[in-house]
Amino acid sequence: MLPLGLREKEFMARLSYARIKYLFFSWLAVFIGSWVIYVRYNSYTELCRGQECKTTICDKYRKGIIDGSACEGLCTKETIYFGKCLSAKPNNQIYLGIWGNLEGVIKCQMGNTLHLDFGADLEPRKEIVLFDKPTRGTTVQKFKEMVHSLVKTKLGDQGNLQDLVNLILKAADSNKDGHVSLPEAKSAWALLQLNEFLLMVILQDKEHTPKLLGYCGDLYITERVPYTSLYGISLPWIIEVFIPSGLRKRMDQWFTPSWPRKAKIVIGLLEFVEDIFHGLYGNFLMCDVSAKNFGYNDKYDLKMVDMRRIIPEMSLKEYFKDKSCESDLDCVYGADCGTTCDQNKRRCTADVTQPNLTKVCLLVKDYLLSGTPSEIQEELEKQIYSCIALKAAAKHMEMEHALILNNLKALLWKKISHTNDS
Repeated sequence: MLPLGLREKEFMARLSYARIKYLFFSWLAVFIGSWVIYVRYNSYTELCRGQECKTTICDKYRKGIIDGSACEGLCTKETIYFGKCLSAKPNNQIYLGIWGNLEGVIKCQMGNTLHLDFGADLEPRKEIVLFDKPTRGTTVQKFKEMVHSLVKTKLGDQGNLQDLVNLILKAADSNKDGHVSLPEAKSAWALLQLNEFLLMVILQDKEHTPKLLGYCGDLYITERVPYTSLYGISLPWIIEVFIPSGLRKRMDQWFTPSWPRKAKIVIGLLEFVEDIFHGLYGNFLMCDVSAKNFGYNDKYDLKMVDMRRIIPEMSLKEYFKDKSCESDLDCVYGADCGTTCDQNKRRCTADVTQPNLTKVCLLVKDYLLSGTPSEIQEELEKQIYSCIALKAAAKHMEMEHALILNNLKALLWKKISHTNDS
């Protein structure tokens, strides 16, 4: 047994070691925490540039270059407030916002949007280019011809394009005085470069498209969707990093509405597919079919959250035209639009391999089959797998598309039509 003095010295030595260890890990924690805060702050300031966007837009408005229904509230009365930043890229500013007593989503472009660039990020905003069209002296008739030419390029030679031009001019007349001023025309022209805005004008009367509340320049405000993901739970990024993908997928299925409500949401999604498949103004292709792009309201009616990657078929064909390739992997746009590589010509073909309906069925398969009532389980599985097997190049694709879509809607609606969720 050690003498008392030695034991005291040993105890003090251990205590000193524990203190040093504690101080080391404390400083390490402070260092790591400070570094994380610094990185997150830098990321936030890079991604969230709403004030810069507002300053640029309002400067143009005050100089009389642009005009729109939201300009006064944004720049003069200041009744439009920027809330939480939702931006994922610096050149696409997205904020929750409030306009008077309305809740909305504010979207503002921080890049030169006057050209269609599917691949790389857009270049920084160019003051000498943005809002340069139409020029002073352009007549209303000439502006109509400009708009007609633009939508013809994007949508193809549809027989009723003049009706769409009239819809666009009606939206451009922000003060409803019966004519489109030059500043209003400049705003409308900048917005028409954006696929989402064009689609919102086309689908303005459809229930699954968020309402356009107003615009100023290429900043526009849409209706806010209460639930902004088809399923899943939002977690802090630092927790998200450590969750395995398999567990994350199971967690997403845990945090979903009841099955009848899921069925109602999916019916709305199928109706949206109908809206954009060979509609009045051509076919649109969904090039990012992920849960975060679809939401729903308090009544479980589907509402689109992000339509920026829904592309006119003609624009996508133009993108793939003469695109060189080594394999099918080179013939892809977004997450979900792809064609095949012609190995003889080493060029991408023009037609996509999967229709929108197939992509949607792949998305909702687990979502819908989880908790399905036993009496329709087998039939629902059969219809979903038939849907997934549908190919865009099938001989009678349009007929099969309509048949599968209508059968799936009918099956779901029949099951929930007598419930409170319908």
